[in-house]
Amino acid sequence: MRAVILQHERLEGPGLLEAALERAGFDLQIRFREVRPGDEDAELVVVLGGTPGAHEPELALLLGEEIALLRERLERGLPSLGICLGAQLLAAAAGAEVVPGDEGIELGVLPVVLTDDGHEDPVFGPMPAVFEAMCWHGDTFAPVPGATLLASSERYRHQAFQLQGSYGVQFHPEITSRMLAGWFDAWEDALEAGGRTRESVKAEDLPRLTMALPHLAGLLERLAEHFAGRMSRSP
Repeated sequence: MRAVILQHERLEGPGLLEAALERAGFDLQIRFREVRPGDEDAELVVVLGGTPGAHEPELALLLGEEIALLRERLERGLPSLGICLGAQLLAAAAGAEVVPGDEGIELGVLPVVLTDDGHEDPVFGPMPAVFEAMCWHGDTFAPVPGATLLASSERYRHQAFQLQGSYGVQFHPEITSRMLAGWFDAWEDALEAGGRTRESVKAEDLPRLTMALPHLAGLLERLAEHFAGRMSRSP
């Protein structure tokens, strides 16, 4: 089984997701800012996060290609996973508008709350009713047509959704403590724009992420098993 992973930033790799997909039987093809012919036929496409917004012109051509790819896969019933920016692109592919959030930048390891549907979902259901995850975004999206909302946060309602076997998560379940520390060092200006300092997030958020990692790793394992299971049930 082939899993194409589309990466937008050098520091935003698949993290914990890489091993989870490999254990589920996927052969990973990690790409940096590139969509290739044939990606539409892969057993799984994963679109990771990134600094540009889905509605911004910085990488407009690439993001347009990714939205078109995700839209075709939705039309064909092939699964995809979107994380942060990737979730916004998956929402856009399904017809939802992606916009700058009214509540500003959501930044830190913060509580995420399951919805009633989230409790019933086989992937999200085993999570605690309230769990913590790394959030770092200022954009959000309107309700995704046909999707099931699985999780929300205090600031932004759309934190996770499921659509035709595909999943979008606005938070970062894949991130490791080492990755997060690298983000804090590399994007200090962005931290300040979110009202935080490198010292505060390292002191406050890194320990919270360490505590949250077992639940997030379990979520990734169930996602990987879900996508692998869909392939085993395909004719």
